Amino acid sequence: MQGNDLGGSNGVVAEPVGNRVREDYQRRMLEIRGAFDAGATGIATIAARADLLDGIVAGLWAVEVEKDPRLGSGIALLAVGGYGRRELFPYSDVDLLFLLDGKVVEKDLKDAIRRVGQELWDCGIRVSPGTRRLAECEKFDEDNTEFTVSLLDHRLVSGDAALYAKLSEQILPKLLQKGHKPLAARLVQLTRDRHGKYGGTLFHLEPNIKDCPGGLRDVHVCGWITTICAAAAKGSVKEAPPFKNGSDAGLEAIRGMDREEFQQAVEFLYRVRCFLHYRHERDDNTLDWQAQDAAAAAAVGLPANQGSADAAYWMRLYFRHARSIERQVKQKLEEASDSKDRAGRAARLFGLKLGKKTDLAEEGFRVERGRVVLDAATGMNGDRAYDPALDPDVVLKVFAVMARTGCTLGREAEERLSQALPLMSAHIEEGPALWRQLQAVLTEQYAGDALRAMHALGILELLIPEFHGIDALVIRDAYHRYTVDEHTFVLIDTLHGLERPQEGGLAEWAGRFRLLLRELPHPGLLYLAALMHDTGKGRNTGDHSVESARMARSVLGRLELDGYESGLVLGLIENHLDMSAALRRDVADGETVEAFALKVPTPEALRMLTLFTYADIHAVHPDALTPWKAENLWRLYVATSNYLDRNVDDERLGAREDSELVYRVTALLPGRAAEVRAYLEGFPERYVRTRTPEQVRANFLSSERFAEDAVQLDFRYSPVMSEITLVTRDRALLFANMAGALAAWGMNIVTADAFSNRQGVVVDSFRFTDGFQTLELNESEHARFVKSVHDVVAGDMPVEKLLSGRRRGKKKAPKVVTESRVDFDDLASSHSTLLEVVAQDTPGLLRALSLTLAGGGFNVEVALVDTEGETAIDVFYLTRNGAKLTVEEQDGLRTELMKAMEENAR
Repeated sequence: MQGNDLGGSNGVVAEPVGNRVREDYQRRMLEIRGAFDAGATGIATIAARADLLDGIVAGLWAVEVEKDPRLGSGIALLAVGGYGRRELFPYSDVDLLFLLDGKVVEKDLKDAIRRVGQELWDCGIRVSPGTRRLAECEKFDEDNTEFTVSLLDHRLVSGDAALYAKLSEQILPKLLQKGHKPLAARLVQLTRDRHGKYGGTLFHLEPNIKDCPGGLRDVHVCGWITTICAAAAKGSVKEAPPFKNGSDAGLEAIRGMDREEFQQAVEFLYRVRCFLHYRHERDDNTLDWQAQDAAAAAAVGLPANQGSADAAYWMRLYFRHARSIERQVKQKLEEASDSKDRAGRAARLFGLKLGKKTDLAEEGFRVERGRVVLDAATGMNGDRAYDPALDPDVVLKVFAVMARTGCTLGREAEERLSQALPLMSAHIEEGPALWRQLQAVLTEQYAGDALRAMHALGILELLIPEFHGIDALVIRDAYHRYTVDEHTFVLIDTLHGLERPQEGGLAEWAGRFRLLLRELPHPGLLYLAALMHDTGKGRNTGDHSVESARMARSVLGRLELDGYESGLVLGLIENHLDMSAALRRDVADGETVEAFALKVPTPEALRMLTLFTYADIHAVHPDALTPWKAENLWRLYVATSNYLDRNVDDERLGAREDSELVYRVTALLPGRAAEVRAYLEGFPERYVRTRTPEQVRANFLSSERFAEDAVQLDFRYSPVMSEITLVTRDRALLFANMAGALAAWGMNIVTADAFSNRQGVVVDSFRFTDGFQTLELNESEHARFVKSVHDVVAGDMPVEKLLSGRRRGKKKAPKVVTESRVDFDDLASSHSTLLEVVAQDTPGLLRALSLTLAGGGFNVEVALVDTEGETAIDVFYLTRNGAKLTVEEQDGLRTELMKAMEENAR
């Protein structure tokens, strides 16, 4: 080996070994980097570094053996883990195992191992050395699964070949024969736990390409499971060797087009990980926003003749490759799962007794232990051989059963359906029959998973070609987590999830929306609209809602839906963003409700749009739908529903209805009706409409305690979203100082509102999240938090002092730059001018805006604060001297607000 030249003759070192090794390593690494930049494949790059390390390690060990010949036997140096697979990325650790026989005295080689490790570290190589006796490798230790798994990827680098042969030909086969079941079970569990840390999805704004679902670790899992299963069946790891290039063993069980697709995905990830290592100059596998831009510009993983690409297009390729790997690892995990586990899961799905092999039998297929098995193509239909994989009725029935029960396709069934796709297309009939079959999939509880399977095989596009344009389509901003097709499936999952028990802050609201879902006379239409609502994003035609509706018309025509049903679907698609937009207005304002109601002419259309909006917001990313948004959505639904029923609306908004609202409060305070009415006088109607009678009572009682403390605060903590309500006398800068105090504590204000009555009593409420978990992790801080807010409002502590103590670090560059915008609307309200500010979400933004408004003498009637990703969307209903703003006042305020935002961003 090349390392044998490291020593001089007769064991005399001609020059310091460390210098020669380090210089050689650095020179060769530069050559490998140059080859990569010139277009070398990922697999060639990582194998080249592994080969380089082989020579260095062998050479260093040769020097030690020359010093002490006793080290020449009974010791084998093994490359294990990634190094064993010859997958040594530019800055990956080197896993080196010193394998000892039973005769070697460990202390005799301690210094030699230390010197080898030190030489490698001096070269800048992060080495992870380990020492094991051969006997210690015989048993599987569940508490140290990682060690056994690392042995699956092993190579001899130097040392005793006979000792290594004992490990590879005797010890490991015996271990796998005896321990394959617990090892496979543990590997499955560890993989699912890892997936769980990433939310069980491969879709992340900045994915870790090694550990995320669909990442390189899943490639390894495919290989490990294949090796374990093959060795257990054949009794020798020689017959099922560890994969040499990280994917070979996994490829052994992958056939046809899937094999080529898997290979392409692996090579793509190899190149991307090499690129990330070189870019970050460390073992950093996070594909962050800037790295995505750089990889796209450098055409990483793209054909040599393609050139640079748009980052969104490049990420679309990444997600397609990750999805391919995820699909294979799911199959492997299912195959490796304990048969009893699968039988138990199947029994729960189908309500069967354990031990029964067949869960369900249908014409052309059956379900065995939760997996679909197609009947063999042996039956005859007339003069032609009959294959159920070519029968669209059977195939669609398969997916309907999957949607109803949650069962999955067996590997053979998946392969047969994939191969049959070109021929199946000739037998598909359109019209009402196809709609019934499609509806049978869409309306069942596991529809999202069934649709994903149909999409992966190309069957969904066979039925609805319009869907192909959004395959893995990326909307590249900091708000949309999923690709457009996955967003669609998550939306459908969310709707069906309403029927299941909910936890957390959305549980109450999910229960209310569940009732709406059950009231729908045509639920299939809602799911069809959900499936089609974003298909227009696949074409750059401007308004994607209009384009999606145009494409949906073609689908509706092929399905032959009647005019009424088509109208509901098209209306929902065309207006699917309107309810979300209305939530950025004052939903208690009658004019907001009236404007929105014009777009939903019937109660059924309103219920469908409400449910769709709930699921659509939730499907943007896991934290997009807050309890506050769900509550506002429900309030808008109730107000619009009442508006659509004109007779009831007239009664509700009349004098008796107003008296009823007041009565509900006075009923809680017997004998004090006159005082309550005096307190309520001057408050806008929305104050009592957006609060419970108990909350209004609490505010009233707080206003009676001004003699004790002129600043009354009510703090309600929740890990999901907290709320603090201020009741005090009106004064200058109240809203701005409250916003500043919350910002000083690192709180992210989600929404806020401000009301005042004729007596000058102000009720300001702020809902906020605790981004730094200060209050969640330190309960003792709650009292200090409230006191500091109190002192700011009372004037005992300048808010500037509180803000100066806030932790300040280097501002992180936003992923997507939001251009600041200030818009006014005089038609949205009869009594106020609506101001909408769209800007980069930065700390202190709300305070900066509030200070500007207060400095100009503008009164905030209502404030609605929202954040989408890194974009702040703040809406204020303003008056000045009791009137709307003039055009001149709007122009002047716009200038001041833009200036304030610019200064705050510095």
